Amino acid sequence: MDKHTKAGYEESEFVDKMEVKQKYGKMEVNQTAIEGIKAEKVKTIAAPQPLACIKFWVVVVSTMLLILWVCAMQLATLDEKIMVPKSAFYFPYSFPSQRAYKNNGYLIISPNGGLNQKRLGICDMVAIARYLNVTLIVPKFAHGSYWNDTSTFADIFDVSHFITSLRDEVRILKELPPEQKRKAASEPLYYMFPMSFASLEYYYQRVLPRIQKHEILLFAQTDARLANNGLPEEIQKLRCRVNYKALRFTQPIEETGRKIVTILREKGPFLVLHLRYEKDVLAFTGCNEGLTTEEAAEVKEMRYSHDGWKHKPIDSKRKRERGSCPLTPEETALVFQALGIDRNTTIYIAAGEIYKKEKRMADLAAAYPNLVRKHTILKPQELEPFLKHEDQMAALDYIVATESDIYIPTFGGNMANAVEGHRRYLGFKTTISLDRKLLVSLIDQYKNETLNWDEFSLLVKKTHEERTGKQARRLEIPDYPRQEDYFYSNPQECLPPTTSTFN
Repeated sequence: MDKHTKAGYEESEFVDKMEVKQKYGKMEVNQTAIEGIKAEKVKTIAAPQPLACIKFWVVVVSTMLLILWVCAMQLATLDEKIMVPKSAFYFPYSFPSQRAYKNNGYLIISPNGGLNQKRLGICDMVAIARYLNVTLIVPKFAHGSYWNDTSTFADIFDVSHFITSLRDEVRILKELPPEQKRKAASEPLYYMFPMSFASLEYYYQRVLPRIQKHEILLFAQTDARLANNGLPEEIQKLRCRVNYKALRFTQPIEETGRKIVTILREKGPFLVLHLRYEKDVLAFTGCNEGLTTEEAAEVKEMRYSHDGWKHKPIDSKRKRERGSCPLTPEETALVFQALGIDRNTTIYIAAGEIYKKEKRMADLAAAYPNLVRKHTILKPQELEPFLKHEDQMAALDYIVATESDIYIPTFGGNMANAVEGHRRYLGFKTTISLDRKLLVSLIDQYKNETLNWDEFSLLVKKTHEERTGKQARRLEIPDYPRQEDYFYSNPQECLPPTTSTFN
């Protein structure tokens, strides 16, 4: 373990052994100069002088101290000049006043996983920083995931907007202040893995004392570290505010995503299909429906080659029957036809590289010839800046998915949850949540001719009549947070009122 890294596992059962290395850039505050000026003026006042002269200098010094105080407050509020990008896709934003509070310490976070796992983790961390009255440092993305995307927070999100739009709730800095930066470089950095789906009491009782003791604390993981339910409404609304207002994509990502939407809109209404059939998804889940023996062996080998993925046999058939596998492209084509989706609908595929796409996409392409992707809509030079960055490519898909007329994911996950919740927030836009467990049963019955087409189609439609992203109460299962509805898929505390009541 690095000599500058101090593990917290000796004090807590939920801290694992891990070497964490963080690099900090430079940030300078001319505090010494300010203090020097103050000291010099005090010395001047103390010298024996005639009464009139003393009165004059008292007025001068008081004025200068007032000016210095105002400047210091401005420096504390903004660590650099705020520049709001000018774009047709950006709306005017009135920045709030800074909230004053006693700082309990500094929280550094290292969001892990893909784009949306990082995004939702950041929302939780802002809420936690606000609750604990600590200063949050702009996220430093972990780059050890499967995708190994080197994009930074600033490559994906508008940093200045993030900092300034939340300043009435929590203080956010790009870097540690100079004193704390020197401390982090010269002393062990205390870190921990916060408990999943934790309550606010957990953070107050177990985390805050550690921050107060060590001054600087690193959260090495941020995914799903705050409870779905049982939190004050103001905390829930802050999570939404961060997600839907503060986390604004950079101007290049925003404008490119909007351009895709504009081109699609010119053709009429469009549907976004989040087709989760990439090789890594099949490997991670262990699902091999429709794969040859050689293909199944190939994805299994990939699973065993990655630390942290299940290195034991997986019963693919049983997982599929439980609804725990993504629908195949062939199954998706049958479901779309059964739902009555028009053959001429423009369908945007939001996904990575489909595994064995030439073979596996044939049925879907035959049933729906207007399949499009980023690569077929944009010119190569327009997409080129994002091609080697999976998170930035995912950001483009996120924009298109939230703006589409209909959104249908074929598997769960962070993007499916994030987009569904965002579309509810935008006014309950149609999101069809497929009941995979029932669908695979119906598909198998149709294929073995237990059901005819009309029966199959009717049952598929009936099953999904109420699974369209309408207003509904979030499912709560006390003591089993992983099985209940995820907060971000249905953030009911933040949603617009409707004339209907909760189901």
